[in-house]
Amino acid sequence: MRIITGSAKGKKLITLEGEATRPTSERIKEAIFSSIQFEVEGRVVLDLFAGSGQMGLEALSRGAQKATFIDSSREAMEVVKQNSKSTGFFEKCHYLVSDWRNYIRKASGREQYDLVFVDPPYAMECCADAAALLAEKELIIPGALVVLESGEEEIAPDDERLLGYEVIKSTHYGKKTFVNILFYKGKE
Repeated sequence: MRIITGSAKGKKLITLEGEATRPTSERIKEAIFSSIQFEVEGRVVLDLFAGSGQMGLEALSRGAQKATFIDSSREAMEVVKQNSKSTGFFEKCHYLVSDWRNYIRKASGREQYDLVFVDPPYAMECCADAAALLAEKELIIPGALVVLESGEEEIAPDDERLLGYEVIKSTHYGKKTFVNILFYKGKE
């Protein structure tokens, strides 16, 4: 794993050993960032299931303003911190070990983001719920981009939980990965 482009281009990233985390493949990461490449600069990023932190760090390398990394694993958060130090972004980052639902509830009214990566373990099938809760608790602002990476969970554009969102890209990679990029229009 490495940073694809930007100020930290080519920097190698580490990840946890074993099956505890499933990093986004280079191919999928490159496709996601190609889709949003002109929308990253100056954004405030939330990497909700951080793992190694590669998505938030890639955004910082491409000009995002700052990033918050959330993961329920202390070991994963240590990896994120090491990766943020090696890429030179440690000072632009905030780190919190927390369950995603607890974080969203506690951050409501205190934090707001305009670029969010939601890449949970595929078995959790919680991407649509996470997107809905981000909007409900006003952690995202109108104009925010929310990138959902899931396994079996398909995101239906007419899903009632996703009111206020527009699906701007929906792609299937191989047999196991769906990527949806949502644009948040605001509460309707």
